[in-house]
Amino acid sequence: MRHQNSSAGTLRVEIEALEAQLAHLRAKLAEAESSATPKLVPNPSEAVSSNADTAPDQPIAPEQTGEWGWPLDAEDYKRYGRQMIMSEIGLEGQLRLKSAAVLIVGVGGLGCPAATYLAGAGVGTLGLMDGDTIETSNLHRQILHTSDRVGWLKVTSAIESLKQLNPKVHYRAHASHLEPTAALSIIDDYDLVLDCTDHPTSRYLISDAVVIAGKPLVSASALRTEGQLLVLNNPPTNDERNGGFCYRCVFPKPPPVESVINCGEGGILGPVVGVMGVLMATEAIKIIAAGHSLDSRLNSDGTDDSNATASTTNSSSATISINLVPSLLVYSAYSSPPFRSMRLRGKRPHCPSCSASRSITRQSLISGSLDYVSFCGIAPPPNLLPINERVSAKEFKEKVKDGGMAHTLVDVREKTQYDICHLEDSLNVPFSNFSAFDGDEIIDANFTLQQLIDGDRKRRDGPIYFVCRFGNDSQLAVRKLKSSPTFASTGRIVLDIVGGLAAWRQDVDPEFPDY
Repeated sequence: MRHQNSSAGTLRVEIEALEAQLAHLRAKLAEAESSATPKLVPNPSEAVSSNADTAPDQPIAPEQTGEWGWPLDAEDYKRYGRQMIMSEIGLEGQLRLKSAAVLIVGVGGLGCPAATYLAGAGVGTLGLMDGDTIETSNLHRQILHTSDRVGWLKVTSAIESLKQLNPKVHYRAHASHLEPTAALSIIDDYDLVLDCTDHPTSRYLISDAVVIAGKPLVSASALRTEGQLLVLNNPPTNDERNGGFCYRCVFPKPPPVESVINCGEGGILGPVVGVMGVLMATEAIKIIAAGHSLDSRLNSDGTDDSNATASTTNSSSATISINLVPSLLVYSAYSSPPFRSMRLRGKRPHCPSCSASRSITRQSLISGSLDYVSFCGIAPPPNLLPINERVSAKEFKEKVKDGGMAHTLVDVREKTQYDICHLEDSLNVPFSNFSAFDGDEIIDANFTLQQLIDGDRKRRDGPIYFVCRFGNDSQLAVRKLKSSPTFASTGRIVLDIVGGLAAWRQDVDPEFPDY
């Protein structure tokens, strides 16, 4: 008891000392604020002074003016000075940034670096939209999120980090995914939109919405070691002007369902998506700083002049030329040079979204009559095989592995993934080899069909089981193998493991690596 009382007394003394120190610091702060350095008034007409002869750069004490006389706060000059001294930005460009409202849809690998640099540049209002929560697998590339925030909403985490970088920006959180019926009510409140999503459905939706709302769009994507960047609807299409091209002009039809691969399936190098996010922020700053004088040189039919440029004049009277030729910027980390620009055709004359004869309207979007999921052909994971040709991971474990049944287990993931982790005694025959398999004897240079059929003596008469990461490619491999006349003649049973290694981890072995 005596020890506890002693500890409490010590804590009281420490608290009193800290409170005294805090009071002292507050007194010093008040003294510093009351004796602030006199400021300069930028224009005599703006100075509150009875002396008509006061020069524009004459020091006027705060008590004489009663207010700060410059267009930006004192801290803003210090914070943004390194970019304001550039002719491309200047004071006028910085004021435009301060007045701008930018919406970032998707706060992942693209959205995090884009938001970081837009907040750092002093964009006045930054809206962040994402309905996902943080997972550990996000952290190697989504730089606004931290390990202790796993499970948080991404928008909440991002705003927490951005406030530490620049508390002067106004942040708006939209903790949901963008839906067609609500898209315009959100986008209407912003001046420019960044599409940082990773799926065709959202790309078409966002592009349609910005065209209707009359907002420029910066869109990018990244996968593995490559990225792409587009600036769309710039200048915006409206009733008086046939503006820039849209996403549908570049991609009139969505990609085949089977070709759509996300980062979880195809992989992504963190710095690659970071590069693309930084480029998105750069394009956004260019558009905002250029202001309303940024105008396209479009022909009367809406096609783009091959020499199209736009110019803007900043506060230093320097003219900045901006190339508006329709193009796609491609980045490849393992190519030399890593950047190349591809010339695009520009607006399609009969584009349903941005042409004069467009059929996608504000009413059709708000009403929900546009089905983007159906348009993109997105479907749940395929069930390509009948139920009698598939087994669950649990059944495979109990009846085959534990039961000692003779069998051959074929893992069709690519070798890189197979080397990360695999089931014991499995054979690796990558799906890319099966997809090119036309039924002859050779599956790949190192593995023949006969070897797969024979296996070793222990396996020769047992079934062949196929597995992949999620249970999709393995079904295709089973179907491909069974189409081989050579294999059909053997009469061997071929089965797919439902849900692949993800199901194995969930239902059988929770310690199996999740990558």
